[in-house]
Amino acid sequence: MGDKASDPVVVIGLGRFGTSLALELARHGTEVLAIDRRPKVVQALAGQITQIAAADATDIEVLRQLGVPDFYRAVVSIGGDLEASILTASLLVELEINDIWAKAVSKQHGRILSRIGAHHVVLPEHDMGERVAHLVSGRMLDFMQVDENFALAKTRPPKEYVGAPLGRTNLRRKHGITIVAVKSPDEEFTYATAETELTYNDVIIVSGRTEDVERFAEL
Repeated sequence: MGDKASDPVVVIGLGRFGTSLALELARHGTEVLAIDRRPKVVQALAGQITQIAAADATDIEVLRQLGVPDFYRAVVSIGGDLEASILTASLLVELEINDIWAKAVSKQHGRILSRIGAHHVVLPEHDMGERVAHLVSGRMLDFMQVDENFALAKTRPPKEYVGAPLGRTNLRRKHGITIVAVKSPDEEFTYATAETELTYNDVIIVSGRTEDVERFAEL
């Protein structure tokens, strides 16, 4: 296939997460094959998604008939039926799908999906809960866990770092973080440089190890 970012995607399981994902992909012009075993769900979404089928994704022959082996990327968004989720993911591995994403409802479920070969595991409820916890408990305006121990945060600059060029603050040595971008009032975000001087009203994007980012946001 050509550009992997624009390749068609198969989405299996049309609960809230799968439906939202499939519709958003379609809105961005991605060709989507959506599969769910419930005819009423499929009927309700007919016309909104490129291709949609009421079928049992735990049957490998059904997947072959629908052309799933021709897809580069697939998403297993079955949440309520763990057995169906795990079996479907294992069938996609057997069909040698290059890029398999799978929704998990718990960390244990996620570990199983990873072990059987899913390339990416998403825990929407856990991830959102973690993000909101950071926003509620501290000074962060936004938070994103990029990797297991690396994060980005949107926050306000601590008072002690206002008014001095960033290159003179030794932020990375003192706190282990990097200020990536700065947004002044009524302006867009711009990359931070050694000459950038922060003001009290700025918003900054900070990157670094999760614990360092959390600590810096509390200064």
